[in-house]
Amino acid sequence: MTAITVLHPGAMGVSVASSFRTAGHDVRWVADGRSGATFARAAAAGLQSVTDLAAGCEHAELVISVCPPTVAIDVARAVTATGFAGTYLDANAISPVTAGEVAALLAASGATPVDGSIIGMPAHQADTTRLYLSGPVAAGLAADLSGGPLSVIAIDGGIGAASALKMAYAGWTKGSSALLLALFAYAAEMGVDGPLLAEWARSQPQLPDQLEGRAAGVGPKAWRFVGEMEEIASALRGVGMTGGFHDGAAATYAALASFKDASPPPDLAAVVEALRAGD
Repeated sequence: MTAITVLHPGAMGVSVASSFRTAGHDVRWVADGRSGATFARAAAAGLQSVTDLAAGCEHAELVISVCPPTVAIDVARAVTATGFAGTYLDANAISPVTAGEVAALLAASGATPVDGSIIGMPAHQADTTRLYLSGPVAAGLAADLSGGPLSVIAIDGGIGAASALKMAYAGWTKGSSALLLALFAYAAEMGVDGPLLAEWARSQPQLPDQLEGRAAGVGPKAWRFVGEMEEIASALRGVGMTGGFHDGAAATYAALASFKDASPPPDLAAVVEALRAGD
């Protein structure tokens, strides 16, 4: 049994925490400053809370960060301020450069950094979601964390390898969703959305069916995807490639930020209206 603190049990984080609890570990979360929705998710998963970050780090041999990419460094810095000297797994959608900055912060404070990335939906069923790990202790940690519905996989490479995998994967899945919605909104603005749908039905028959699903799927999470697209753009520029594709995707998702956590999710018409307005 490993003592684990998960920061923080959002929709994905709670499934990660629950998977490790199923695998037999002592999993806690930090209650300070969290929303009522977070409390409800954690309670439903049977997770125990600690009062604040200092208590969470004192409890833990392993701290896992699952947060929006824009605050990954801030979360790591807050953990180092507690004097934590265990293993720190950053499982966020960040570029290899950002992963290196997080690792440097932790190593300087005496902790052991591990690079991680999550691919898939929240891990409530086996074989649906993968947590990739890289770095010197990745293989041992992957073996320790396995046993729940979340598949934990160590890959070759040092800090940054798991993050690079996420950048490449999400650059297509979320980047292509932004492109599809943006181009359909453009067609609507120009009054050719009907003919476009008809042409897609002939030559790209999968696209009309995908439109509604992608609008509903990304709308409530678009606010979070802005930072992820910015990280992907930075990752591409870091190896001398253009980040322009994903700068545009970031702007597209920023225009949908008003749908944050919307329930029910927005329909295609609402998403198109928001994109045409540029809000």
